[in-house]
Amino acid sequence: MDKLKEECGVFGIYDPIGENLSSLTYFGLVALQHRGQESAGIAIRSGNAINYHKGMGLVQEVFDSHKLMGLDGDICIGHVRYSTTGESYITNAQPLVVRFRGGSIALAHNGNLVNAYEIRNELEKNGAIFQTSIDSEVIANLIAVEYKGNIKEAVLSTLKQIKGAYGLVIIFNDKLIGIRDPNGLRPLVLGKTETGYVFASETAALDVVGAEFIRDVQKGEMITIDENGWESFIYDDTKRKAICAFEYVYFARPDSTMDTKNVYKTRFRAGQILANEHPVEADIVIAVPDSGIPAAIGYANESGIPYDVGLIKNKYMGRTFIQPDQKTRELSVKLKLNVLKENVEGKRLVLIDDSIVRGTTSKRIINMLREAGATEVHVRVSSPPVKHSCYFGIDTPSKKQLVGSSMTIDEICELIGADSLGYLSIDGLVESIGKGYDRLCAACFNGDYPMPVPMSGKKYIFEKM
Repeated sequence: MDKLKEECGVFGIYDPIGENLSSLTYFGLVALQHRGQESAGIAIRSGNAINYHKGMGLVQEVFDSHKLMGLDGDICIGHVRYSTTGESYITNAQPLVVRFRGGSIALAHNGNLVNAYEIRNELEKNGAIFQTSIDSEVIANLIAVEYKGNIKEAVLSTLKQIKGAYGLVIIFNDKLIGIRDPNGLRPLVLGKTETGYVFASETAALDVVGAEFIRDVQKGEMITIDENGWESFIYDDTKRKAICAFEYVYFARPDSTMDTKNVYKTRFRAGQILANEHPVEADIVIAVPDSGIPAAIGYANESGIPYDVGLIKNKYMGRTFIQPDQKTRELSVKLKLNVLKENVEGKRLVLIDDSIVRGTTSKRIINMLREAGATEVHVRVSSPPVKHSCYFGIDTPSKKQLVGSSMTIDEICELIGADSLGYLSIDGLVESIGKGYDRLCAACFNGDYPMPVPMSGKKYIFEKM
């Protein structure tokens, strides 16, 4: 589908009394599968060693009961990945496990560093050897270099040097460490089981493993967990809060709560505001499933136009397969979505989607609806036009491939073949989330990045040109 892609999801659990931590981590990763489908991995501390298994594919493809039984211990972390920095190879799968003079570190990272290239060059000049092409290995190497007998000081020294977005979970000896970047761009939450503690990218993963939500990890906060419980340390409180607005638009599960805001309710509210900003006469409101459904229900609620099902999603598609030619690409849309002809034939439709990136999928969906007998298709988008690239862990196309950057709304409307097109305003998006401009990163919409970013060349410097 023509959507932006998240980089990854992380999960970690500390429980010296509990059993089957690798199985709980497996369940947590399945709950986070929407955040990355290219690779999955689990690392667990067993005595003085860290054992791990990782592979390409979905969580259920990488792990089975036999592999999970071989991963036994008391501190465990997991990772699901969609590649941005670094290509999609098994060597780039996480968690990373690095052995050095202080012991072993296992690290899982969600996000992207904007200064990884400079740090990596410096480390290589001093003899460091890298086995992957991902920026996460820069973090692991820095911790190893900075370690002087105190892991907390080594991590803090590392955090002073890296810039960008990160939600990190780390195993070191008897500790589980969770860290969120100084702007809070990438999400991370803390929860509690009966006998231990859990970190996860989203609260939905806590629900799945039966953990009670404690709170969000704060921006610029490091939390360490060991036999004494959990300890918080704010390592940087100078940056403005800037959680990614696209988490609310598309990435996060609707049953998750991010920084006190329920994702479903923010999407529902976005649909209500969209109905007021771009009203239209129509017979039914339909959604591009699944991410467009909450906003479509909100649009119908506010406009008084009935909500109905117009598109059926094939939930068993799994990963996107190779699409070698135009005809196959068009067929892939029909494999993922099919029109419920009986509901749309002879109807004027309001079609709600959460975003338009290149416009190719929107055009195919509208063609399918017209072929099924829809008399009008009015497209309403529950986010503003995507005009700028992301540098913080979301795989956006280059700016010239973003139709929101290169075309006017009227031109996009003509491109996708809609009868009319309306986007949610940035003010409307901010209102729907309920946080204010000063607590969000909406740079993909307005270009207002919360930190300096590389404005030339490739966004992700380790990828092939």
